[in-house]
Amino acid sequence: GPGLQALCVSLCPTGSLLLAVRFYSSAQAAPLIPSTALGVLLLLVSALLAYAGIRRSLRNASLLVVLCLTLSALWSGYGVILILAGQGALPGPGDARDALVPGLATFTLALLLLAVVGFLCGEPLLGLVAAAVSLASAHEVALHCSSSLGPSAVACGHLSVCLLGGYFALGRILRLLTRGSLALAGTDLTEKKAQEQGRGSTGSTNPFAAPGLLLNMLSASVFGCRLLGVTHRLFLGHVPWLWAAGTYQIGICVLSYRAMDALMATAFGFTSILKFAAGYCLLYPAWQPQEPSLPTPFLVVFSILFAVLALFLSLQSPVDGLYLLVFVTYCIALACSPRGFFAGGPQGVAVAIFVSSALVAVIHLYNVRARVKIPTGKGAVKALVARSSLLKLREGPDLHAPYLGYSKYADAEVLAYACSVLASFALTATGDPQAPLATVVIPWVVVAGGILKLLGGSVAFARGKTLESSAFILYSVMWIIWGLTRYSGLCGTARSFHAAVGIISFMLFNSFIVFCSLFLNMAWFFYSLTFMLIAVSFLLDAIHALPTGYDIAASLIFGLVSFYCFLAALASGTFEGCCLPMGRPMVQLSGVGAGTTKCLHLPARKASSVKRIADILRNGGTCGIPTDTVYVLVAACSRPDAVEKAHRSKRQAQDRPMSLWISSLRQLEPAKHLFTPLLWDFMEAAWPSPISLVIPRGEWVDFLGMKDSAKYVGTPQSVAIRIPDCSVTTHLIDLVGPIVVTSANPTGEADTTHHNQVYAKLGDKVDAVLCAGPSPENIASTVVDCTKIDSGNIGFFRVGIIPKSQV
Repeated sequence: GPGLQALCVSLCPTGSLLLAVRFYSSAQAAPLIPSTALGVLLLLVSALLAYAGIRRSLRNASLLVVLCLTLSALWSGYGVILILAGQGALPGPGDARDALVPGLATFTLALLLLAVVGFLCGEPLLGLVAAAVSLASAHEVALHCSSSLGPSAVACGHLSVCLLGGYFALGRILRLLTRGSLALAGTDLTEKKAQEQGRGSTGSTNPFAAPGLLLNMLSASVFGCRLLGVTHRLFLGHVPWLWAAGTYQIGICVLSYRAMDALMATAFGFTSILKFAAGYCLLYPAWQPQEPSLPTPFLVVFSILFAVLALFLSLQSPVDGLYLLVFVTYCIALACSPRGFFAGGPQGVAVAIFVSSALVAVIHLYNVRARVKIPTGKGAVKALVARSSLLKLREGPDLHAPYLGYSKYADAEVLAYACSVLASFALTATGDPQAPLATVVIPWVVVAGGILKLLGGSVAFARGKTLESSAFILYSVMWIIWGLTRYSGLCGTARSFHAAVGIISFMLFNSFIVFCSLFLNMAWFFYSLTFMLIAVSFLLDAIHALPTGYDIAASLIFGLVSFYCFLAALASGTFEGCCLPMGRPMVQLSGVGAGTTKCLHLPARKASSVKRIADILRNGGTCGIPTDTVYVLVAACSRPDAVEKAHRSKRQAQDRPMSLWISSLRQLEPAKHLFTPLLWDFMEAAWPSPISLVIPRGEWVDFLGMKDSAKYVGTPQSVAIRIPDCSVTTHLIDLVGPIVVTSANPTGEADTTHHNQVYAKLGDKVDAVLCAGPSPENIASTVVDCTKIDSGNIGFFRVGIIPKSQV
């Protein structure tokens, strides 16, 4: 809300103020803030800016998100370079200049583009801040390239950012003191918030694509500046820019999954790997005189993955798909150049990446807030695919909905499978045993096979995929540990018993995953089984018994299986129907876990889901629904067959009869004369709440239209009735009428506190589950005996969430 926007705009001048103090210092005197201290402060400001931008983005898409993330990346890379300079890691006279210029030049252009789009989209304050920081960065680039320009010009640029921040702070203070009656132009965030809420639906589906593209410009600038002669060499000072871009792109990958853009998230995951590999190549000569070598087969495989992803992304946005083809060219250029990132060919492609990233970033920036979008060709592709009788694109609000309930993240299995392909083919690289670090394997194995696969496992866990998440996390740990020990020379010649014991432990865990995958599908069975071949090769290598060529063969087999899973996941996420089948479970179970089920799982946050549940209940179905306490099993009173079905599926004990729920006392108004005044007043005072009242059975039951259902509800003498304090439940009762309720678990078992447990305990005995995640409470309702209330006495059958004193 406004508080976060105020924090964002307030943090922008903070970094500029620190740099203004630095550049106002006399060149002959010692700086007021030492380089190391200034670098640490900039890192702190960048972390706060990133946090503010991310929290802001979860509420509404805005150019402010892009500004925060872009400035955060700028100051994090700048801060690390200042720390390196302060610690003497950049001793040469032109080292600091060569280190800073590529990043400053990139952010000068990026912030200028952001400022132009800000002015065009009606966000002048944001445009002024971006333009001021861009001007200050341009002055600093000019200062490094020409000694005739003094540092005061740079300080003035940063001071202008501070003045804008001061203007904003003054406007907020005036508005606070005058209680909203006085506000400076551009500082009334309440009005801006209302405008954004009105325009939010027209924004881009993924507000993080633009900062991700700007970070591609940053890494490309490092190599483009070297090709154009702006910098004299590639060295340690450029690593902060590359690794900052890679780190932020991994974060943007996660946020893109949060924005339900799985394909762009996968693309940013791929490009982050390249940035970490490039940083490794520039870091290696810092302790070894020669340049590291890149494994050619791996880069060819990487280019194929990029090409396949570009093909599927073209169906979502042809502009983005064509953009990814530049990275296909980049990988091929790296594979054809023995010197890798140090060669002129890949550096030339890096210039093309810089230009194309800037153009595509402008499109995404403009489409974030503009009402009239720049066309990306999606409509033409949809029209073309619509003519095909074989292919049909998956669309609609439930495109990324998981099987059970709902998730805040899109599916990340595509990235996880692709990382398995990359890590396995990286193992085929044969390097020098005496210099294992000279072959670039660690970035591919650790970043792709480890960090990004761990990310995929975490997202899979958030989507309720327990087996898949366990496998991805286990494999990521294996890739990280073995990759660091084997391909960094840490284990040396001493790897024997201890390493073998650790690998055997992983193999035991994987054996369990292989067994469980028998009940999932054939593709997952072969995926986990072929990883066992990889683990066996690790074990044989640890005990010095590895046959010649076995590790390469195992890696190729696992890589090919992973590539098929990658294609199948892409196809199933893009097209309706099963284009590339994953196969049926090799072992079928009856009941729970038997593969395809007729039980629907609908998210409770959607009104359409509640309507579908209501239709199922009216048609005689039984459903599990959330309440103000735990999950319950319900049936419509007007359907005796459904009530009887719920009674049978629950295995209801006679001493625990089913209860009756209504949405309002208005439903009992026609029978009000049948209740005593004291009981009626008590019901009005007690409801809605998690309090069930057991009242005498009477003719009032007939007014609710229960008919033959009445024999399953309550006892011959009494009925438990309640109005739940849950808007979803009461809305459902409004649509269906009174419902019969019982707990969503077999009699004698613990209460059900999650929608997954409803299906786990009752299986296909229910027709649908309304999913709302964890229950708000883990305790059931309080059941009060009101059969003798007119004599001044009440009792308690069960004390639940509401204590006796409150009743």
